[in-house]
Amino acid sequence: MPSIVISFLQRAFVQGVPLLYGSTGEIITEKSGHLNLGIPGIMYVGAISSVIGSFIYESSVPAGADLNPILAIFIPVLCSLLGSLIMGLIYSFLTVTLRANQNVTGLALTTFGIGVGNFFGGSLIKITGSDVPSIALSKTSTIFRTSLPFADKLGWFGELFLSFGFLAYMSIIVALLAAHILKSTRVGLHLRAVGENPATADAAGINVFKYKYFATCIGSMIAGLGGLYYIMDYANGVWSNDGFGDRGWLAIALVIFSLWRPNWSILGSFIFGGLYVVYLFIKNTTLPQQELFKMAPYVVTIVILVLVSMKNKRENQPPAHLGIPYFREER
Repeated sequence: MPSIVISFLQRAFVQGVPLLYGSTGEIITEKSGHLNLGIPGIMYVGAISSVIGSFIYESSVPAGADLNPILAIFIPVLCSLLGSLIMGLIYSFLTVTLRANQNVTGLALTTFGIGVGNFFGGSLIKITGSDVPSIALSKTSTIFRTSLPFADKLGWFGELFLSFGFLAYMSIIVALLAAHILKSTRVGLHLRAVGENPATADAAGINVFKYKYFATCIGSMIAGLGGLYYIMDYANGVWSNDGFGDRGWLAIALVIFSLWRPNWSILGSFIFGGLYVVYLFIKNTTLPQQELFKMAPYVVTIVILVLVSMKNKRENQPPAHLGIPYFREER
């Protein structure tokens, strides 16, 4: 297989992993009837939380000593999950308990999350006294990016399928598990019922508020892992303020592209990843042309949305109660 093809597919894969985490988390949230536009901010907080945990751990290890691989993975993952969980709880409290407007709350959460990330990121950069506006956690990143030991011996197959860190493979497992739970379990059935008609679900004895809180918090934690992957794997452990780009918004667009199916978002994330980096493999592209290529995932999403709307099949539509607050006293 030509090396340029292998390189493109590898770049598409690693570019798509954060999108897969973000879209899987958002699909779970939207299945409960909540549209969380705070996903970009949640992913940002998940990323900076892992950076803080890694920084504290690396700073505690004596110079020249090796990091404990278990702690080097456990601490950032735990911090990322806790940070994104807090963001999910904030969103849930505002939209489920206080019934605030979901669109406004989500956008505010994105702004808040980016501000929090930049504040702590800038503070860590000042602590290190770095000459450049970034902080590098290369030791931790090396552990996260460790691939299977026999990948190099399997030629193009090993390069294409076995040369990634564990978080990349875990994103696929999480998406498949989410798809199974939503489609084939009682919890998934109840969650979909809440998103379609919360009044009917409530009358049937399903705790609507519990499911909304649960789905939003779990979805936020999964999305936060996308931020963790971006920093510790894709960016080689280097944090710089505002360096996350528009990946959070791409993840939300991917939800529509995949028609609210986590298993479909696996393929969609790699298509989006490929569209996002394809300009790097086309010669003589100018900056405006590069920006046009970066627009491709959004254009494809709009096309898919139009086609789905024209066919008007219920199984391809979002949850009927998406974005609508539930007032129990009105049922």
